[in-house]
Amino acid sequence: MTTQIVPTPPPEEVWTPTLPPTDLVFDDGVPLESNRHRIAMNLLIASIYEAFTPRTDFFAGGNMFVYYSLKQIKSRDFRGPDFFVVLDVDGTKERQGWVLWEEGGRYPDVIVELMSPSTAQIDLNAKKTLYEQVFRTKHYFVYDPFDPASLQGWELQPGHRFAPLQPNNQGWLWCDSLGLWLGTWQGKRLQEQAYWLRFYDPKGQLVLLPEERERQEKEQERQRAEQERQQAEQERQAKEDAIAQLNQQRQQQTAMAAKLRELGIDPDTLK
Repeated sequence: MTTQIVPTPPPEEVWTPTLPPTDLVFDDGVPLESNRHRIAMNLLIASIYEAFTPRTDFFAGGNMFVYYSLKQIKSRDFRGPDFFVVLDVDGTKERQGWVLWEEGGRYPDVIVELMSPSTAQIDLNAKKTLYEQVFRTKHYFVYDPFDPASLQGWELQPGHRFAPLQPNNQGWLWCDSLGLWLGTWQGKRLQEQAYWLRFYDPKGQLVLLPEERERQEKEQERQRAEQERQQAEQERQAKEDAIAQLNQQRQQQTAMAAKLRELGIDPDTLK
């Protein structure tokens, strides 16, 4: 999403909870870059809530203002991350945005920016520096929903410096803060086919949304019903084959007895 980043504020400009402003803006009226960006953001939010169910000790949001400094409030030119997660907070609390002095000074633990050609330089430079040096975000990721090969991620190291994360064989990146893999998934969401950014559990299983889980359960039930039908059909066929074989044996015995009688031999005496 199009954004402007304020320079990293010096320490004395970081907001303290002694002078809480009362005129914060939470809606800039600027939409995400594209419909695909909007779907991608909502997909990440829905996925993390599914992955963490039934936990309530976290908050996940997207395209929300993150207020953290006096200079930022005055200039009002910083828009929040496309997707972020804050751990060890009350997730049931109602929020319009993430206001640092109302959250005990907690910055996001995980941030994902959904890049576009117009935002890539900012996401990879100014925002990356902000999240590294000011937010001290533990894990930062960038991804362009129109470019399946664009996923990159960093982990905060001692000394407050980002180190690049190395992908696994599937190209996924491990997010230790969440205990999940972040990787691409090809499929259709809201009638749009694309490579979407999704979460995978430690075993590599896709974190399913409720409707996906329902479809999976229905498909598994259909497969079980089909297996039961096939098994019943096999058992019926086996029973029919056994009856046919028995009838054939009886016919052969009857024919043999008739032949013996033609030869003047009583078949009953041969038993």
